[in-house]
Amino acid sequence: MTRLLIVLAIFIALEFYSFQLIRTLSRGHWWKWVYLAVSVLVILNVFLQFYLNPDRSQISASRDLAITITLAFFTLKLVFFLFMFGEDIYRSIVGLIKTLTQNQEQDQSFLPSRRAFLAKVGLAVAALPFGAILYGAWRGKYDYQVREYELTFEDLPDAFDGYKITQLSDIHVGSFDDKEEVAYAINLANEQQSDLILFTGDLVNNEAKEMHGWESIFGSLKAKDGVYSVLGNHDYGDYVQWDTDEAKEENMQQLYKIQKDMGWRLMLDENEKITRGTDSISLVGVQNWGGGRFPKYGDLAKASQGLSKEEFKVLLSHDPTHWDLQVKDDDKKYHLTLSGHTHGMQFGIEIPGFIKLSPAWFVYKKWAGIYKEAGQFLNVNRGFGFLGYSGRAGIWPEITVITLKKG
Repeated sequence: MTRLLIVLAIFIALEFYSFQLIRTLSRGHWWKWVYLAVSVLVILNVFLQFYLNPDRSQISASRDLAITITLAFFTLKLVFFLFMFGEDIYRSIVGLIKTLTQNQEQDQSFLPSRRAFLAKVGLAVAALPFGAILYGAWRGKYDYQVREYELTFEDLPDAFDGYKITQLSDIHVGSFDDKEEVAYAINLANEQQSDLILFTGDLVNNEAKEMHGWESIFGSLKAKDGVYSVLGNHDYGDYVQWDTDEAKEENMQQLYKIQKDMGWRLMLDENEKITRGTDSISLVGVQNWGGGRFPKYGDLAKASQGLSKEEFKVLLSHDPTHWDLQVKDDDKKYHLTLSGHTHGMQFGIEIPGFIKLSPAWFVYKKWAGIYKEAGQFLNVNRGFGFLGYSGRAGIWPEITVITLKKG
């Protein structure tokens, strides 16, 4: 109940200040009422879509469109709120200072012209994220980016100097609506000619049947040392109301079989060596283990059974919170951990070397890219697909290529 009241209060505040901005610009004209009507219709539409499609496991283009439009309007209103509420705070502080200092001179900063100017600036600024979200749903979700990193390790076996790994994560195949674009991206991954391809979970949104018709595309992923994968939180079917436990287990068995038939080696809390002559590195694949409300299926000790601290290890673990909570302080030392999960919230601003911002920052300490602590590396892949918001704006779908170098 408390959460509902907080959400309601936020909604009312955003709506109130947004309407104030529009009313300031309309100057008595009728189109402020058009804005209010559209705003109400957007909210009613998204509630109606979830009422008509209560099963979130089922794909619904109309529901995804409703979410996209609602998100676009939310960012619009949030910017409006920041401008108008910010001005009210400024005016209140100035008024309080004048009252305390008994300075009753007329304050020219309160003139209507100043508020109108701020409203125009707010509208212009809000148009940027509003347009970006709509563009992200139209084209951005298939704007695949290849991100290349070169990581140096002092204890990398000599034979693996220059070894290339391609990482994919968070495919969420049930969200796709364009096979040609996805096939292009898979071909792009193959063109990297990496020695190894690793997938770090969330192949589906909820059910194995989402993969039907996509097997040939994802089965075309090829690398010299194969394609290895682990499970993400969405792969277990936990977000579906199954009729029986047997039905849920059957769904899991279908997912296992699909990956096997595609030639992927699914790792369920286990490890395997990749050899080059007398040298080797160990792949460690752990089931999903995440902080907070996310499921903790993985067993890191079991996954690394038989391995020593000295062996060079690449760990596949879907949720990056696992790295901070268990992995980086483990005695066995995992040289490189590959994760995904965050999607970078599918929205943000990134200019390499200058800025990297996303709402994901408020939820995850490590949400995108390379991190290093205690001589160990973590890469958080921004994700291949999308979920919820059917788009990507600023945080583009990613194919990661990591080259291991001997230090």
